[in-house]
Amino acid sequence: MTQEKSEHTNLPIVVAALYHFARFPDFKNFQEPLLDVCNDNGIKGTLLLAHEGINGTVSGSRAGIDALLKFIRSNHLFADLVHKESFTDEQPFYRMKVRLKKEIVTMGVEDIDPNKIVGTYVAPEKWNELISDPDTIVIDTRNDYEVAIGTFEGAVDPKTKTFREFPDWVRQQKELNKDTKIAMFCTGGIRCEKSTAFMKQEGFDDVYHLEGGILKYLEEVPKEASKWQGDCFVFDERVSVGHGLVQGDYDQCHACRMPLSDEDMKLPSYEKGISCLHCIDKKSDEDRTRFRDRQLQVELAKKRGEKHIGS
Repeated sequence: MTQEKSEHTNLPIVVAALYHFARFPDFKNFQEPLLDVCNDNGIKGTLLLAHEGINGTVSGSRAGIDALLKFIRSNHLFADLVHKESFTDEQPFYRMKVRLKKEIVTMGVEDIDPNKIVGTYVAPEKWNELISDPDTIVIDTRNDYEVAIGTFEGAVDPKTKTFREFPDWVRQQKELNKDTKIAMFCTGGIRCEKSTAFMKQEGFDDVYHLEGGILKYLEEVPKEASKWQGDCFVFDERVSVGHGLVQGDYDQCHACRMPLSDEDMKLPSYEKGISCLHCIDKKSDEDRTRFRDRQLQVELAKKRGEKHIGS
């Protein structure tokens, strides 16, 4: 078990990203005790349970996160679970959810099992060398809105809206020969576990993925040596992080959840909590009326010194 370090460990809120693939037929019975431990320790966030394991991001105090991780690892299936940590000064989640799912990361392809077969892990300090090789095709396995705010130099963007679209995208790439050297990456590593397993199942032999994902790379590789460009989207109220896992410069549209730059928020399409350039033509007048009502409640709660759950 490794404990992640950061120059920002003095910040009071620990954000822990975790996943572990395991054959877990009894996952439904784990839901209630796991939620109890989270609630007892003031943990917020989301954890997903499925027959293939556990996945999620949670936040809380140092003692609370340690207690949760101890509980999860007390199950022999998750004894080797590795997590990644970052730190912030405000709680990035507002509620705690433990959900039962068909998959802990949804690809929608039957019989993909990272416990059986997976690509070759590449440590962050070795990643630059791999992706600098002109014979290597580097593929970003994340969705288009994530890629839009940051990615690695020279990476291919599949322009997928969801991870379910990734298998079809691969099958349409005629230039990908079975002996092509392929390097894949994602936010924390979990999507690459499945995407590399899928690639191996499809007959690709020379497949690699970034161990610990972008988050581990940004934590360990100095900015001056980095091949990462931009910010990394994260699925909490921080919206994005940069090198050293410092909170980035992006905000988020609370109507469609898309990341927004300062320039995006200066456009006529942007109305705080109601619309942005990504959703202005996709939401109805009824939607916007509902969003305005919600935003009003958010602002009123703010004036009272409270956090509105819908913010």
